[in-house]
Amino acid sequence: QVTLVESGGGLVQPGGSLSLSCVASGDILAINTMSWYRRAPGGPRRLVATVTHDGRTTYGESIEGRFTVSRDNTKNSVYLQMNSLEPEDTAVYYCNANIRPSTDRFWNNYWGQGTQVTVSS
Repeated sequence: QVTLVESGGGLVQPGGSLSLSCVASGDILAINTMSWYRRAPGGPRRLVATVTHDGRTTYGESIEGRFTVSRDNTKNSVYLQMNSLEPEDTAVYYCNANIRPSTDRFWNNYWGQGTQVTVSS
């Protein structure tokens, strides 16, 4: 069994910063891409950022330059540093990873339970 657990959400004022973390644990043989998504109230889940195993990054719309995604392969972890936060960044943030479990010959997509980020004065 594989689980993803996010941490680091909370309430921050506009212009402030937050750092999110996500760690994958369980019967893991390998991890390919790791990503952050978010779902604003009443909206669809949208890609925030992706980082490949070798560190290449891509970002969703209205993100690049303010957020930075990184990972530590030794810790099966992915991070999201969020700066210059805006009220429009308020959302539940989800961790996603493409993982090959040691008990399965197929790669699967796994999701964390989500962490709330609220940007408000």
